Amino acid sequence: MARAIEAYRDERGLVHDTPRAAIVADIAAALGRVGDEGGLTSGVASLILEKRPLIERAFADFDRLITDEPLMLKAYDDENIHLIARPNAANEKHRGN
Repeated sequence: MARAIEAYRDERGLVHDTPRAAIVADIAAALGRVGDEGGLTSGVASLILEKRPLIERAFADFDRLITDEPLMLKAYDDENIHLIARPNAANEKHRGN
C-alpha cells in the first residue's frame, strides 16, 4: 500500500531523505567541482555545514571590518601605532551621539 513520506528537495529538484542532505547538495552545487573530478565537493560541503557557526562568525567579522570606517593613523613605527581618530568620530560628538 502506498504511503506518504517526508522528503526534502534541493535547489536542483533532487529529493533527499533529510534536510541536511538537501542542504549539503545545495552547498556542493554552489561550490562546483572541488578536487580531482569533483570528488571532494560533497565532503567540503558537509564540512561547511558542520562548521557553520564558525563560518558565520567569520563572515560577521568580515562584514563588520569592511563597513567600519578606517582608522586615521598619525604615524607608526615597529612597536607603536599612533591613532588620531576615526574620520566620523568628531562629527558624531557634534550631533550628540
